[in-house]
Amino acid sequence: MKKAMTAMSALVVAACAASGFRPGANDLAAAGSITPEGVLQHVRVLASDRFEGRAPATEGERLTVEYLTGEFRKLGLAPGNPDGTYVQDVPLVGITGKRTASLTAGGKRMRMRFPDDYVTVSRRFAPSVQVEDSELVFVGYGVVAPEYDWDDFKGLDVRGKTLVMLVNDPPVADRSDPTRLDDTMFNGRAMTYYGRWTYKYEIASEKGAAAVLIIHETGPAGYPYEVVSGSWGHEDFDIDRADGNQGRVGVEGWITEERARMLFKLSGQSFDALKQASARRDFKPVVLPARINLGVRNQVRRVKSKNVVARIEGSDPALRDQYVVYTAHWDHLGRDSTRSGDQIFNGALDNATGTAGLLELARAYRALPTPPRRSVLFLAVTAEEKGLLGSRWYANHPLYPLTQTVAAINMDGLNQWGRTSDMVVIGKNQSTLEDVLAATVGLQDRVLVPDPESQKGFFYRSDHFEFAKVGVPALYAEGGTLFRGRPDAFSQQKRDEYTTQDYHKVSDEIKPDWDLSGGVEDLQLLFYVGRQVADADSIPQWKPGSEFKARRDEMLGNSAAK
Repeated sequence: MKKAMTAMSALVVAACAASGFRPGANDLAAAGSITPEGVLQHVRVLASDRFEGRAPATEGERLTVEYLTGEFRKLGLAPGNPDGTYVQDVPLVGITGKRTASLTAGGKRMRMRFPDDYVTVSRRFAPSVQVEDSELVFVGYGVVAPEYDWDDFKGLDVRGKTLVMLVNDPPVADRSDPTRLDDTMFNGRAMTYYGRWTYKYEIASEKGAAAVLIIHETGPAGYPYEVVSGSWGHEDFDIDRADGNQGRVGVEGWITEERARMLFKLSGQSFDALKQASARRDFKPVVLPARINLGVRNQVRRVKSKNVVARIEGSDPALRDQYVVYTAHWDHLGRDSTRSGDQIFNGALDNATGTAGLLELARAYRALPTPPRRSVLFLAVTAEEKGLLGSRWYANHPLYPLTQTVAAINMDGLNQWGRTSDMVVIGKNQSTLEDVLAATVGLQDRVLVPDPESQKGFFYRSDHFEFAKVGVPALYAEGGTLFRGRPDAFSQQKRDEYTTQDYHKVSDEIKPDWDLSGGVEDLQLLFYVGRQVADADSIPQWKPGSEFKARRDEMLGNSAAK
């Protein structure tokens, strides 16, 4: 392995040389201004108890916005909003619900305790949403994907019914090797957007269902049930819409695997058998002999949360109206006053580190004697934890035209476990931004590798995705998997520890063993990537086969036509 890595590293160094990028003294000095101490200093503030978990529309938001705008000012960055401020208002609706549920299957009543057995929310802006005596229908993975000739509904009218779905994509076996997944179907092992819970609720809304319950399984979901119950036990948010979200499915929720198995057993069905059948194209929905009542009583409030945005104006009059955007979400889960003991979800890794990285990148760009040719935006967005709402708002209400936005580079959780000999790109073979990164990692004697946990769908779980959806080439890269001086298993061990022990838990705090040297190297590479894009004669493109290419081509084509 070491010999292979050395050979690969040599190839990447050669690729870097071929790219023509050679950081000069000014670039090296600017990148060197990014330090572990600088990152940690910001994290200590943002993840402190005083900031109360940085939930939108709380005192924690006020303090966070105040801190970020103050730091951008101190660095000498211009306000990012053309109105002369450092903020963009994001109109949200906060929804705090009281839930009830009762379910009968096979003529027997089944226990349903919130949040131990299920979680639900209604994102309709209404004081009360009731689903009464609704028939349950198991629809497999709930996927309608014409490009794969896949339809889990098979024409069944599910209006007014409660859908029960599996999370992730259908795991279609390779005919030549049943032990492997078919790479031509739903990207094989890698999750597509069809596997995300957001898609499941969207298709349920489109089909006119009354409610939808996703069966939680830790492996396919990518996180334990406690992440779901913890995240959905607080105030939920959505973007304020004129229709009050009336077109959205009435009740959205999750049910534990244990309760789902009981539901299927009482209904005379085998969970395992139906799950296996759901991985085939010929699967047909199964109407269960079960009925459910779901109630959500909402307290609704309208708030204006804030994205924080700062700008460095480009030095080239012909290109300064084009923008490279760096993004990181400042929010986390806030405070849960119903808990005993520690009540604050500090979100140190998620995403105080990414927000700190955004500030350190701004410091690096300000250290350049001459700004790059294109302008650079530093965008700290709100409500990522509530469904990428801040980035979605910006992507649909951009402060600068999307046709002039050439790239979005995202940070969501920095590497806190030390230096690596590789770097992970999330969403392999999407855009030419990956090529720029691949030709740059050799500067640190590193190689670029695909996501080792592609089945968890990280490409669809952070703010760059909202830019991708509207056509802007987006890059999301993370710390590597091969830690220098550590055994190969160290990375997976630390990832698993974080997912099970700290992810979306009150324990996500600064740890004594943090080593941000690797996170800083990642930031320095992202600085070099953005620097090259901001100075290049050409702009990044989506690669052939990317699901986002058509949107960009359409956008730029329409712009040219005008």
